[in-house]
Amino acid sequence: MGDRRLRVAMIGVGDITMLHVPAYKDFDLAELALLCDVDPALLERRRAEWGVARTTTDYREALADPGIDIVEINTPHHLHKKLTVEALAAGKHVACQKPISTSIAEAEEMVAAARAAQGKFRVIENFVFYPPYVRAKELLDAGEIGEPLTIRFKLGTGLFGARAPALRSEMWHLLEIEQGRGQAVFDDGYHKLSLAIHFIGAIAAVKGFIDRSFAFIDEPAQLIWQYKDRRTLGGFDIAFQPNLYTHSKYFGADERVEIVGTRGAIELTRCTGQMADQPALILRRDGRRTLFEDLDADWQASFTAGIRDFPRAILENRDTLLTGERALEVLRFAFALIVAARRGVEVRPDEVTDAIVKEALHA
Repeated sequence: MGDRRLRVAMIGVGDITMLHVPAYKDFDLAELALLCDVDPALLERRRAEWGVARTTTDYREALADPGIDIVEINTPHHLHKKLTVEALAAGKHVACQKPISTSIAEAEEMVAAARAAQGKFRVIENFVFYPPYVRAKELLDAGEIGEPLTIRFKLGTGLFGARAPALRSEMWHLLEIEQGRGQAVFDDGYHKLSLAIHFIGAIAAVKGFIDRSFAFIDEPAQLIWQYKDRRTLGGFDIAFQPNLYTHSKYFGADERVEIVGTRGAIELTRCTGQMADQPALILRRDGRRTLFEDLDADWQASFTAGIRDFPRAILENRDTLLTGERALEVLRFAFALIVAARRGVEVRPDEVTDAIVKEALHA
């Protein structure tokens, strides 16, 4: 590679990649060199919009190109395993969109392939790089609120005040919902479940309820869990609010997190959208509120920071969030919640298998 920038091939240039591209603008460590998608018209549009000269409809061209260092996989979930394993075998570094896969067996195969490969593997999960969440993690680890007692996530999904998702993207998501992997818990929920582990630690056991709105929407839901190594309890409240107006340049999501400790509390008031006219991060302790008003609270900042961390990790020879192992841990967590809700029992993520998931989904 020498002194040149790392060259990135983006496989899949759908709706979410509009948030990826700004990370490569004026970035001195990596450049977007090749675009790949099965839709020639979309490829041509992206080429014109992004100024990337090289395009292809055949992903194998990207894998065979010795000038490509990083392959970024942004395809529907069921394609993640095939593309990741082949890209790693071709000697590429691989950044794959979350969730890692649609089954535990596929995720385990991807992790094994990464361990045997020369290239690094990470699963793109931008929330852990969102500046207010990064600062909250620093406060938590520094003991600012004492020992954490509870952590609670809240998601309200609305239909107004944000951009409409692309129809193409929504159509393949519907296919996943038909398989029992709902968007609120399995797909978008992956971000919150990732943060639950990132903030506090490994999950011991889960319980929960998942209902349906309009047959396809896995909301409302109430999910709870215990941690392995700390006496901390977690919860995730999800509600479909069709008339909710969310101020957002992105998606209609009202997301909040509260971490309560023995000395105080951390409040995270927003992420994708903004519902309240207050800072994104608030620390309550000793009868006072500390408002963190100088943090970049634009959701785009999380994508830019997260995507740029991978080339840095490659050059520094270190891991970045999420590793394949962490992504597999989050996947087990998500499946455990789905199984617990279907069966009405407590479930341990470490004990979940694809067979158990299949049985629960088709019971």
